Amino acid sequence: MASFSGPSTPFPPPVNRRPDTKPTNTRTNSKVKYDPKPAAEQTSALTVQERGPSRIDTAAKLKEREARERKEEVDRKIASRKAISVILRREATKAVIEKKMGPTNSKKLLPRTVLEALHERITALRWESALKVFELLREQLWYRPNSGIYIKLIVMLGKCKQPEKAHSLFQAMVDEGCVVNHESYTALLSAYSRSGIFDKAFSLLEHMKSSPDCKPDVHTYSILIKSCLQVFAFDKVESLLSDMASQGIKPNTVTYNTLIDAYGKAKKFAKMESTLVEMLREGGHCMPDVWTMNSTLRAFGSSGQIETMETCYEKFQRAGIQPSIKTFNVLLDSYGKIGDYEKMSAVMKYMQKYHFSWTLVTYNIVIDAFGRAGDIKQMEFLFRLMRSERIKPDCVTLCSLVRAYGQIGKAEKIGGVLRFVENSDVTLDIVFFNCLVDAYGMMGCFAEMKGVLEMMKRKGCKADHVTYRTMIKAYTISGMTRHAKELRDILASEKKTSPEMEKNNLQ
Repeated sequence: MASFSGPSTPFPPPVNRRPDTKPTNTRTNSKVKYDPKPAAEQTSALTVQERGPSRIDTAAKLKEREARERKEEVDRKIASRKAISVILRREATKAVIEKKMGPTNSKKLLPRTVLEALHERITALRWESALKVFELLREQLWYRPNSGIYIKLIVMLGKCKQPEKAHSLFQAMVDEGCVVNHESYTALLSAYSRSGIFDKAFSLLEHMKSSPDCKPDVHTYSILIKSCLQVFAFDKVESLLSDMASQGIKPNTVTYNTLIDAYGKAKKFAKMESTLVEMLREGGHCMPDVWTMNSTLRAFGSSGQIETMETCYEKFQRAGIQPSIKTFNVLLDSYGKIGDYEKMSAVMKYMQKYHFSWTLVTYNIVIDAFGRAGDIKQMEFLFRLMRSERIKPDCVTLCSLVRAYGQIGKAEKIGGVLRFVENSDVTLDIVFFNCLVDAYGMMGCFAEMKGVLEMMKRKGCKADHVTYRTMIKAYTISGMTRHAKELRDILASEKKTSPEMEKNNLQ
């Protein structure tokens, strides 16, 4: 690869650590100032200074300084009381927000605190809590309907796959007399399309096209195109692109990036390249950016077309597009999957040289790569480095460790991972437990493998068909047919129960 040179060492030292610098001394020394007076006057002045100030002057200055210090102390105490008062009021407001209790609700809460609490929940996609805070917001004496808040809530509900609640909120916005424009309709359309309710989404699009004040724009179409691409509805995408052309709406950079990324993930390389060529032909308002580069590199790298990926990387750089940390993560992941550790090291050295901070994703990629290669020493070093950099491991990190230890038969090392889990606040998911079951089954540790099911119950995680099939495979390979049969019966009963539950839910 032309842009990187391979290092002699397999892994660089810790990244992004600033060199130690000596602290600057902020204390200012007294300087002798030149006084353009006659020599006699200068000598006289110097003689007076040497004799020192009189006792009366000294006492007056001491009293003045003491009075000033007392005043500063009083001012500090008053400022502290005010700050504490503000903090206590905010904490009390948050307590009311978190624990809403009928008639004890206050209708004179601080606007800033309520709005901050609402923003926090919207950002974290905690839709149930956000709606409760919004109800409390509407009860305040200072509340005035605001379409911007409604739109943010509708977008959040769309991301949380709550289209019906989004529609109810949209109707409430209309009832309160808020201005309904194309942004409001786009937010509701997004909620429907994200949940796969395309009939309502397309119906809403037609309604917008017939409304003079709510015409769809490129943002509206881009959202609907992205939702269609996520379910591989490429025929609907072509229809939307034709509709855009007939409406005189040109795709922007976001539209093209969405198409390029989706075509790349679907391995439609010819379509991806033609879209990129069309994007370049448009120029001006929709030039390729770092997202375009990352999507293209990921498409070729994930399919093993490394030379094409490297050629594209060089072309994008020559076009003036600078790589980001995500670009290097794509390169590391691509090289790691084909086992090219020399180029991985070259990328890491380049990142270190130009001060790119490693992220959780970066560490997960390199830890998994060295773990799959059986380089346990390097993998463990990376894990220690990750923790020293105060980057919190997640389930992906732990799965890589467990998988690597399972491959070399180190059950005691997996026990160390579990001890780390017990002493941390990492939220475990079904993927981690399935990985744990597979590792123990691979090593023939059947007691520990069965114990994973008990651990899952304690953690409130239910075993799925992958869990049971992994255990059945391990028992079958070891000739433990009776245990395998028991699990097959459990799996069969689970399959019978699931359709009945779905039928009851529909009724």
